[in-house]
Amino acid sequence: MNNVLIGVMIPFVGTTLGAACVFFMKKAIQDRLQKALLGFASGVMVAASVWSLIIPAIEMSEPMGKWSFLPASVGIVLGMACLLLIDRLVPECYLEGSCTEKNDTKDGRRSMLAFAVALHNIPEGMAVGVAFAGLLVGETHITLAGAVALSIGIAVQNFPEGAIISMPLKAQGMGKGKSFFYGMLSGAVEPVAAGLTIVFAEIVTPALPYLLAFAAGAMLYVVVEELVPEAVEGDILKIGTIGFGFGFLVMMMLDVALG
Repeated sequence: MNNVLIGVMIPFVGTTLGAACVFFMKKAIQDRLQKALLGFASGVMVAASVWSLIIPAIEMSEPMGKWSFLPASVGIVLGMACLLLIDRLVPECYLEGSCTEKNDTKDGRRSMLAFAVALHNIPEGMAVGVAFAGLLVGETHITLAGAVALSIGIAVQNFPEGAIISMPLKAQGMGKGKSFFYGMLSGAVEPVAAGLTIVFAEIVTPALPYLLAFAAGAMLYVVVEELVPEAVEGDILKIGTIGFGFGFLVMMMLDVALG
C-alpha cells in the first residue's frame, strides 16, 4: 500500500517542485532545459501508454478472441475525445495563464487559471489511479515498475507546468508564497483523481481494459497537442527530439526489464 501512496503522489511532487522555482529562480526555466524535459516526458508517456496501459488492456481482453482490440480502441477514442472536449470548453489562454479580458479581475483570472489547469489534469490523475488500481486487484498484466514509471513520466511533465504557472504570477507582482501556492494547486487534483479511482478499484475492475485505454488516449492527446509542439518548436539542436527518444527508451527498458 505504501508503494501505491508514493506512486500516486509522485506527479504532485513534480508540480510542487516546478512551482517552487519562484523561490530560487529569477527568470523562467531555460528554454533548452524545458525542451529537454518536455521531450523526455513525451517519450516516457508514449511508451507508458503503450506498455503500461494499451498492451495490458488488450491482454486483459483476450477472451474476446479476434475482437480483443475493441476495449482498447474504444477507450483510446473516449480518452482523446474527453481531452478534446475540455480544450473546447476551456479557452487555451486560461491554460497558459494569458487571458487578459478587460472585464476580468486579476483574482478572477487566477482562479480560472487554477480551475482550468486542474480540470485538464484530471485524466492524468486517473491514468495513475487506474494503473495502481489494477495492481491492487491483482491484475497480472500491470506491473509495479510500469505504474511507477508512468507516475514519473507525468511528474517530469508537471515540473515545467508548475513553473510556467508560478513564475509569470511572480513577475506580475504576486508574492512568492502565493505564486507557489497557485502553481502547486494546479497539480493537487491529480492525486485526488488517482485516489478516487483506487478507492473504487473493485467496482471498476470489469471496465479496467476500457479505463486503461481511456487513460492512454488522454495521455497521447496531451503529448501530441501540448508537449511535443512545445518541445520541438524552434529547437535547432533537436534537444526535444533527443529527449523524446531517450525518454521512450528508458520507459520501455524499465517496463520490460522490471515487469
